[in-house]
Amino acid sequence: MRRLRLPKGPWLWLAGAVALVVALNIAAIIESALRPEPSGRSGSAYATQPRGAAAWAELLERSGHPVRLLRDRPAGARLDPGTTVVVLEASDLDDEDRVAFGNFLVSGGRLVLAGEDPASWIHQLVRPPRWTFTGRRSVSPVAPVPETAGVRIVATSGAGGFVDTGAGDALPVLGSRPALMVVTTLGSGRAVLLADASPLENRLIGHADNAALALALAGPKGREVVFVESVHGFGRATGLAALPLAWRFALAGLGLAALLWLLARARRFGPAEDTGAAPAPARREHVEALALSLRRAKEPELALAPVREQARAQVIRRAGLAPGAADGEVREAALRLGYDDAEVATMAGDGDDDAALAAGRALAKGRR
Repeated sequence: MRRLRLPKGPWLWLAGAVALVVALNIAAIIESALRPEPSGRSGSAYATQPRGAAAWAELLERSGHPVRLLRDRPAGARLDPGTTVVVLEASDLDDEDRVAFGNFLVSGGRLVLAGEDPASWIHQLVRPPRWTFTGRRSVSPVAPVPETAGVRIVATSGAGGFVDTGAGDALPVLGSRPALMVVTTLGSGRAVLLADASPLENRLIGHADNAALALALAGPKGREVVFVESVHGFGRATGLAALPLAWRFALAGLGLAALLWLLARARRFGPAEDTGAAPAPARREHVEALALSLRRAKEPELALAPVREQARAQVIRRAGLAPGAADGEVREAALRLGYDDAEVATMAGDGDDDAALAAGRALAKGRR
């Protein structure tokens, strides 16, 4: 068995390059775990970036509210009416989810919706408040409700507002013309709609009385708060799918590096393949093989004649003699050039049974 036809060097270099990239990737993951940087999706309680809600979730936990991050679709999850359900910057809602939110309210739940046109996230509202891109950067309470307890001023990014609170008992409670927040009821439940989620996000929750607003929206102390994360692309996953994307890339790179290493080290079955020209045999072995062939010839003298002539011609050329130099001159020149007596004798046609070997040595010596 032979190694693979492809040279081992390039395979090993490629495997090393892949392993280096994977090692750098793993180092970056470890560094990000030890020194995390802001990341995540807007509106997500997992996100530590400016538009995330991780600070709000942490504030609630420190203030005595159990916090749960829901990765199931609202339509397929059991929404407990005794909890406060929070949806920020929803980007992946379908009709079934909107119906599920309405049913949650009808059964007595508390729902906090914040972001662009949050009233459209509930199907059962007959005439929801009308949302606009225009908003105020600083608002104050306009109605004494539990959701504004302890709040005097709320800072916002000015990204949205309600210009019409709609029909029914929808009540503007923060800001007016446009309003930042309205409160409405559906069944026995209570919905809080914020036209702009920025006061509850990491970037502004520490400004003005935004933190007090964030606590008031959660309801009485001890009430569980559920952040719906499926609207941000998070879902239930098991096995490799549950790993972060960066870790999956690192594992795939390690697998590729291992495969390349196996290819570099593998052996295969089957006949050997030529990798190039066969090397020339050792000079002594060549001479002895030539001599043996000459000995086995039926007419050794006839077979030796070309070898002797070639050896003689090499001596004449190396010594600078005339082409028709006499045997005596050739003999003297050969001795000066380092030929031994047997080799000199065979050039003149003399010699015994070892003449073939001597002729071969003389021919090989002249080619050096």
